[in-house]
Amino acid sequence: MRVCVIGTGYVGLVTGACLAYTGHHVICVDNNEEKVKLMKSGRSPIYEPGLSEIMQEASEAGRLEFTTDLEYGVSHGEILFIAVGTPPLPTGESDTRYVEAVARGIGAHLDKGYKVIVNKSTVPIGSGDWVRMIVLDGVTERHQQEGSKDETAKKLGVEFDVVSNPEFLREGSAVYDTFNPDRIVLGSNNPRALKMMEELYQPIIQRKFAEDASLPPVPVVLTDISSAEMIKYAANAFLATKISFINEIANVCDRVGADVVQVAKGMGLDSRIGTKFLQAGIGWGGSCFPKDVSAMVHTADDYGYDAQLLKAAIEVNKRQRQIAIEKLQHELKILKGKTVGLLGLTFKPDTDDMRDAPALNLIEQLNRLGAKVKAYDPIVSQTGIGQGLSGVLVETDPERLADGCDALVLVTDWQQFLSLNYEKMAQLMNHAVMIDGRNFLDREQLQKAGFRYVGIGRS
Repeated sequence: MRVCVIGTGYVGLVTGACLAYTGHHVICVDNNEEKVKLMKSGRSPIYEPGLSEIMQEASEAGRLEFTTDLEYGVSHGEILFIAVGTPPLPTGESDTRYVEAVARGIGAHLDKGYKVIVNKSTVPIGSGDWVRMIVLDGVTERHQQEGSKDETAKKLGVEFDVVSNPEFLREGSAVYDTFNPDRIVLGSNNPRALKMMEELYQPIIQRKFAEDASLPPVPVVLTDISSAEMIKYAANAFLATKISFINEIANVCDRVGADVVQVAKGMGLDSRIGTKFLQAGIGWGGSCFPKDVSAMVHTADDYGYDAQLLKAAIEVNKRQRQIAIEKLQHELKILKGKTVGLLGLTFKPDTDDMRDAPALNLIEQLNRLGAKVKAYDPIVSQTGIGQGLSGVLVETDPERLADGCDALVLVTDWQQFLSLNYEKMAQLMNHAVMIDGRNFLDREQLQKAGFRYVGIGRS
């Protein structure tokens, strides 16, 4: 099928590249010329395991193109994905100006024939009708026709439906998740649009590119548009709440002498609960959980409902980032004049994304308390992203990080951090203290290396 993906961030680029890899002809559109030049050269503008290889193979096969020409992309695609960012506003609601601009641009370039316009961006609940209205605005503005928008579109032979197709990709595993999804959610009131979307996803539904091709077909959830939009928010809000819950339990464990790692294991073996997202630590961050939970709360407020549980999940998460500071104060007493090293900067491993990363909050708090902050991250230290950070010295290797530090804080659970030379690092430090903000490291190994090990909820 012919596909156009507008926006080449994490969602858009992964979606476009993977659909092209499965056999569709995909044109990805972005208004950033430098970014388009980079992608045309076969390089990915983001760090995502496996993505560059997928891009190169699909491009060489002639099924993946990149352009800044929106008209070219809209003309090409039978299915048009809107995959631009919807960052949070200070109020907590989503900033939809980019979605609006793209929808209007699509309308301005629609000609005769039927197309499916897909909301892949995480948009406020009820955006399907709004996007349809904006697309029709674009159609009528271009042709300067009088009369109703629907009549104008009909007169011009323009036909389209809007589909909500939320993504559930994990940064760092986005390519894997695209080919091995738990489910595919499609929301529309028109069977014709749903049929085209199911046809588009058939190679993935039938697991032709899955890790285990013998599994049953991927479940497809067909809903109305609003329910599809709600599924995305509800899923992320639940997972964020689950993390905040186990962090609350960890804080109680610290006070009563229990070990939250053992508690989570005992809980997780209950099939009704499961082990995922029961890892206590310094809280969630990134581009999805903070934005989506806040947007859900804002929507509830708009409709006169006080979402107390979700508000509590947000407050617990804010509080959790302070836990590492409190543990440092307990170990080092006065932080002014001390040097603290952060192991990891990105909000999670296997990504270069630092949006709402706990590390940024720690840097700010430590600076406020008069501490010198150093950091090492496998991606940030290599790419030079850290040059744009203030209040922190980004080191090039873990041993340089440890040199002269009074304590280390593990912030991001990169696999590489399991096999560092901790014995040598301990010798380079003023005080060999490790605050394991993810309960990720081997406590006995760290203690043998000479560290005083402090976990979260692990007395």
